[in-house]
Amino acid sequence: MSKKSVKLYTDNVLEEFYNHLLDGNLDQLHIPHSDVFYVKAAVDAHYGKSFTLKHVEEAMRLEGWTEKSYSDPNYGKSKEV
Repeated sequence: MSKKSVKLYTDNVLEEFYNHLLDGNLDQLHIPHSDVFYVKAAVDAHYGKSFTLKHVEEAMRLEGWTEKSYSDPNYGKSKEV
């Protein structure tokens, strides 16, 4: 069975979480990785305007960022070429 993910493209993360919780469809909720929130804060401060989480996450992926987790045994290991 494949798992479908619905991307969360709003900056109202908590509100969307509770809406999905009330609707009983938490399995369809995508909350951006914490890296996205940190980068968003940095670019907002740098450029003096607010960017959406969607815009920041898409830009990060285009630049080669991938979602990784500390629970991954290979996290932080450099790739040998």
